[in-house]
Amino acid sequence: MLNVSESAAHKAMELMREEGLNPDSAFLRVGVKGGGCSGLSYDMKFVAEAQEGDQLFEDQGVRVLVEKKSLLYLIGTTLEYSGGLNGKGFAFSNPNATRTCGCGESFAV
Repeated sequence: MLNVSESAAHKAMELMREEGLNPDSAFLRVGVKGGGCSGLSYDMKFVAEAQEGDQLFEDQGVRVLVEKKSLLYLIGTTLEYSGGLNGKGFAFSNPNATRTCGCGESFAV
């Protein structure tokens, strides 16, 4: 299960609309790829269609796709969004991460 905070859901839907996608039919694809200071980094993009083998989660009205190879790293993760002065953008609260880098964009398990 991948969760989406209320603020992240609002921002994701807003960005989908800006990209010309309908939030009711588009998806937020979240994955993990090799790289970053801690070994793994998060990957996130908006897509119009699911691919074979994708796992679909829906939370706060956002439909999230996760490919099977990324799913083990992301189970229980919450996607959050902060628009404050101390930092702006999406962040992953991942209970599986044993360490993260200072910027929060990469992690290790």
